[in-house]
Amino acid sequence: MEALDRVEKPKTKRAKRFLEKREPKLTENTKNAMLIKGGNANTTITEVLKDIYSLKKPFAVLYKRKNITRPFEDQTSMEFFSKKSDCSLFMFGSHNKKRPNNLIIGRMYDYHVLDMIELGIEKFVALKDIKNSKCPEGTKPMLIFAGDAFDISEEHRRLRSLLIDFFRGPVVPSVRLAGLEHVLHFTAVDQKIFLRSYKVLLKKSGCKIPRIELEDMGPSIDLVMRRTHLASDDLYKLALKQPKALKPKKKKNISHDVFGTKYGRIHMQKQDLNKLQTRKMKGLRKRPNEKKTESEENPKKPKLTGLDN
Repeated sequence: MEALDRVEKPKTKRAKRFLEKREPKLTENTKNAMLIKGGNANTTITEVLKDIYSLKKPFAVLYKRKNITRPFEDQTSMEFFSKKSDCSLFMFGSHNKKRPNNLIIGRMYDYHVLDMIELGIEKFVALKDIKNSKCPEGTKPMLIFAGDAFDISEEHRRLRSLLIDFFRGPVVPSVRLAGLEHVLHFTAVDQKIFLRSYKVLLKKSGCKIPRIELEDMGPSIDLVMRRTHLASDDLYKLALKQPKALKPKKKKNISHDVFGTKYGRIHMQKQDLNKLQTRKMKGLRKRPNEKKTESEENPKKPKLTGLDN
């Protein structure tokens, strides 16, 4: 006989609320990320994780202790930490002779590893080394991706999707102009990815639209792509599947173009243009001669009465 897993009910109200937060929802919460140091992490890796945590918080958890694990060889520890901290994104940093200054960025699906991409740090300028003003905590960044590789290579396309998932922040219905303060720029050239972080400055321009300038805020990281662990197409489609309740209902005779413009088709009965009411103007009035000609061409039929029978 197969052993059945026991389902234990929560004994306290606090435990009940904790389990309710983790239940599946139609609109999921903002994805949290966990930042983990490997057992042999050096100063560079530690500073990178701290700076990424500064950009990502409050939707991030930074593990201060070192954890001896290798995600590409054994994924169980990452899945355990994901379930423990309720995080669907992770970044793991390590350093060794074979792969110096190594970063692994990945995401989970149902607390199992979906995608993982390994990146090597070639150059790093910390957030504290750039003496400029910083954005406040929790600022939603604008993401810009430059380079043909993001559209040509499947690995770069999956990396772009992973970076959007990692840095996008909460989904909001609207954003005010003054709230657009942070820009994250990713440039792909061959196998290298350049990460730059800017603060948006709104300057006076003499009109309503302000003049925009970008000021380097940090961090600045040059990365090179190493190993990849990508989900199969079937599993990837399953992870992207949405519940039926969230899918918009199809409306008849309504369509949208590539720019989002809404078009509607209206069905009307055939109109008699001779009876169409037009604007009454003196120049369009019929002359007496024209009325007389029409009456001669279309004489009125005499009405029949009971005496004519």
